[in-house]
Amino acid sequence: MDEKTGRGDDEGEEKNREKSMSDEKCYLVENKGKEGNICVITERCKGCGFCIEFCPVNALEFSEKTTEKGYKPPKMNQGCILCGKCEKICPEFSIYLKKKKEGE
Repeated sequence: MDEKTGRGDDEGEEKNREKSMSDEKCYLVENKGKEGNICVITERCKGCGFCIEFCPVNALEFSEKTTEKGYKPPKMNQGCILCGKCEKICPEFSIYLKKKKEGE
């Protein structure tokens, strides 16, 4: 048990999981029979813009909102083709794809 908070380890871990999940913004993408989500972990993003710059269809742009650290994470425009380049190029691993499988 933590003397400062009076909570057990499990409670603290649960709180951290809740925070990290709330810092995640997911966008549903449906394009030419493909379906999935592009998710951005906003508090992990440093606003470098690589995902925006290298997107082949310009499906991302900087958000108007800033994070607590003062960075502007990407947000989804239209036209995403779920190619995954944003996920591959992100140096902070803050953007990722969740492709839906058939039957889901």
